[in-house]
Parts: sequence; structure tokens; C-alpha cells
Amino acid sequence: MRFVAPLTDLQQTNLIDAIDALLPQTQCTRCAYPACRPYAEAVAQGEIPINRCEPGGQALIDKIAQLLKQPPVPLFHPHRPVQIAQIREEDCIGCARCLPACPVDAILGARRWMHTVITDDCTACDLCSASCPVDCIEMVPPSAQWVLPDPALSRARYQAHLARQEIRQSKRVQDQNRAERRAAMIAKARIAMQARKSKTA
Repeated sequence: MRFVAPLTDLQQTNLIDAIDALLPQTQCTRCAYPACRPYAEAVAQGEIPINRCEPGGQALIDKIAQLLKQPPVPLFHPHRPVQIAQIREEDCIGCARCLPACPVDAILGARRWMHTVITDDCTACDLCSASCPVDCIEMVPPSAQWVLPDPALSRARYQAHLARQEIRQSKRVQDQNRAERRAAMIAKARIAMQARKSKTA
């Protein structure tokens, strides 16, 4: 049996980058991974077959197979027709729950205001529809002019989305810590006040 030397860390990173560059960057999670990059890492490490990216389809499988010098295999999932998100704006209650659900920030809106989908940025991931409490988000066939957004742009938008989410989470933690410190100070002050009252009683 022919011995194959293991990849160095740099070679492994380069391979992951090469696979990730081929992926459509929809971040749809249909491959069972939370985003395209983790799927690329799993493929590069041989943890999952190369045929799990439904949006990429057979054309992507063939490209990854060529990159990894493997025989191509059929798509694992049945290839469903592409559908993009659309908000029935008259039914939108402005709850803003769909905003963090969209991995590429393709939904425009703010709390208590009507929301709408930026069609040109939508990657057809269908992650937003389940977040809507009034079911006003529908997945519909795109127009003939619609094309899947450029993967590099979608990747950049996803990374920006993650950065904003991290900032918001950090602020929530800071606010919680501040509230806990304030509550502790109030509790300490009450204990001190009760102690003074007991001495003067």
C-alpha cells in the first residue's frame, strides 16, 4: 500500500481554504454543519464525504473531487428547486427575530418597523422562515433574473454578520454583569442599613 505523508498545518489550512473557496457560501446548514467553513474543514480532514453541499450540487462535487483527486460521487441530498425568502410585508409585526437568523444580513428592517428581503443578497438558505412568529416569511421561486450572490461577497457578509453578533453578545454580557454588580451593591447597602437600624433600636 502506498504511504501518503500527512499534511502539515499550513498544507491543511491551504486545503481548507481551497475547498471553502469552491463552496457557494450560503451558510444554509443542510450539510449538517453550522456554516460553509466548518464543512470545508470536515471535508479536508476526511470526516464527511464530499457530496453533502446541496446548493453546490453535482458541479461542486466534481470540483472538490478533482481538487482532492477523488472519484466524483452523486449528490447525497435530493436537489430541491432553489427558493428565496420573501416577506409578506402587510403581515410583518416588526419583531426583528429574522434579522439575526439571516447569515448574510439580507433582511432590512428594525424593531417595530416593517421588514423586507434584499433579494439580490439572499442566498436561499431558508434559515429565516422558522424565526418568524407570524409565518410571514415565505420561500418562493426566484425571478429569471436572480442569480446566487457571489460567494466571496456572501462570505464577507457572513463574517461581518458574525462580528456584529459577537459585539452584541459582548454588550449583553457587560450589561448583565453591570446589573449584577448594581444588585449586589443594593443588597449590601440594605444589609448595612438593617444593621444600623438594629443597633439604634
